[in-house]
Amino acid sequence: MKITIACVGKIKEKYLTAGIAEYSKRLSRYCTLQILEAADEKTPEGASAAEEDAIREKEGDRLLKLIPDNAFVIVLAIDGEMLDSVELSERISSLTVRGISHIVFVIGGSLGLSPQVLQRADRKLSFSKMTFPHQLMRMILLEQIYRSFRILHHEPYHK
Repeated sequence: MKITIACVGKIKEKYLTAGIAEYSKRLSRYCTLQILEAADEKTPEGASAAEEDAIREKEGDRLLKLIPDNAFVIVLAIDGEMLDSVELSERISSLTVRGISHIVFVIGGSLGLSPQVLQRADRKLSFSKMTFPHQLMRMILLEQIYRSFRILHHEPYHK
């Protein structure tokens, strides 16, 4: 199984870099993990709706270039389906059973995802009705993917 995280922006905070590195290392025994970063656009203070749409479109174009045609795409979106950890592990398992060998999770920038990226999605996933910083979301997503593989392999997960 290959898992790709396609996301907007770079991680600047050391604590997030360390957490992402730790979960990436843990995941290496279960899957091939790839984290691909699309450059983010600066959002001017007081940007108009048209300017925000243009930023989402530029970031979206960059994200779409990172997604292979044959990948199953799961975008993180506030209006997506909310799953618990066991349900997420079951979804990953069912994709494997269906012969899907590459899952791409997509995390948008601070303004969210463009309509084109949402249209490319095979599934929309939400972690909460709350909004999280996209850099922090990367670590949370990796932790949940790791937890999913532990569940699938009937291995304990220490909290």
